[in-house]
Amino acid sequence: MISFTCDYNEGAHPAILERLLATNFIQQPGYGADCFTASAKARIREAVGCPQAEVFLLTGGTQTNSTVIATLLRDYQGVVAAQTGHIAVHEAGAVEYTGHKVLTLPQREGKLSARNLKSYLEAYYADGSYDHMVFPGMVYISFPTEYGTLYSKSELSAIYAVCKEYHLPLYVDGARLGYGLMSPACDVTIQELAQLCDVFTIGGTKVGALCGEAVVFPSGNAPEHFFTMVKQHGALVAKGRLLGVQFDTLFTDGLYFKIAQGAIDLAMKLKKLFLDKGYELFLDSPTNQQFILLTPSAAEALEGKVAYEVWETLSDGRKVVRFATSWATTPEQIDELAALLP
Repeated sequence: MISFTCDYNEGAHPAILERLLATNFIQQPGYGADCFTASAKARIREAVGCPQAEVFLLTGGTQTNSTVIATLLRDYQGVVAAQTGHIAVHEAGAVEYTGHKVLTLPQREGKLSARNLKSYLEAYYADGSYDHMVFPGMVYISFPTEYGTLYSKSELSAIYAVCKEYHLPLYVDGARLGYGLMSPACDVTIQELAQLCDVFTIGGTKVGALCGEAVVFPSGNAPEHFFTMVKQHGALVAKGRLLGVQFDTLFTDGLYFKIAQGAIDLAMKLKKLFLDKGYELFLDSPTNQQFILLTPSAAEALEGKVAYEVWETLSDGRKVVRFATSWATTPEQIDELAALLP
């Protein structure tokens, strides 16, 4: 069986495994005080064009989101997100577990709009009883979104302008950041992204690493004692070198962007394959996640041969399914899928 269920089916890019093995017996202190982590942070600062940035390496996506959000919010505040936002639908209530409500707003193709955000905030503060409600304390978006869609530079700028007007930090979840940045539809660079938010993440788990996410506070604006809060939330690795070596490797000679580009190239080939065979897209994603409409008969034909993720079932019986490419997807796998598609 070939699998397109997600972008972390495989272990890690061979260059990372080789580097982990080559550095295995070099003794280094723990908790991120090692030389590999220091080098990784320096490379990330250079890549994002922010020499003053504070960078932290955490274990995984859910731990990272819940940690960042909990440390930026006060006890009485919640985080604004799209109804389809990852923290609202796919993190088992991790944010709520920290005592903060996810305040969801309508979305279009997985995206918040500056207009809806502005309208919500205006209505909130126009309500004479707002002191009895959960205060909106920050805004969360992901890049790409849950549906593989992207915010344009103008959309990001508009959202950030609203956030600044209401003094709300904007947090960009970049679990799949590499795949977003390398999409042909992306008009934002990583340096520009760093100027259009208050904190963002660079995903490693889904883009070639064994595990790990990098949290970047581009203006050196990390909350006080953030390191301690990371540990309190269970997101600190004792053998911090494990993350340091990986991110140092990913940001050497542009590896992170090169392997993400490979996934995007094959995702576009995958999309063309489905369209050429007469399949309908649920929406037109420009990144590595492709959402296809499968009839029951087509799903039956692929059963036991191709793995994918079922997103939802429509009233007419067709299934919205996700096929995801990754840094490790090969052209041969796309060719094999082509031979199996009815």
